This record gives sequence, C-alpha cells and structure tokens, in this order.
Amino acid sequence: MTDNTPPDPNDIARIRRSRNNVVGLLLAAFVVLVFFISIAKMG
Repeated sequence: MTDNTPPDPNDIARIRRSRNNVVGLLLAAFVVLVFFISIAKMG
C-alpha cells in the first residue's frame, strides 16, 4: 500500500524550490498591491 522509503533528496529540493517560488510571487504581488493602494490614496 504505502512504501516507507525515504523521499529522494532531489525531490525534496525541487518541492522546496517550487514552494519558495510561490511564496516569493505572493509576496511580490502583495508589495505591488500595497504600492498601488498607496498611490491611489495619495492621488
């Protein structure tokens, strides 16, 4: 049913890298959103 072999270190690195990319994109989108809201409030 489920094998208890440890995950491949390359798989772990790939998953971590893709997760970091998603977190980075979300952070960048949040920064851009705050920037545009600030510009709109000043205008």
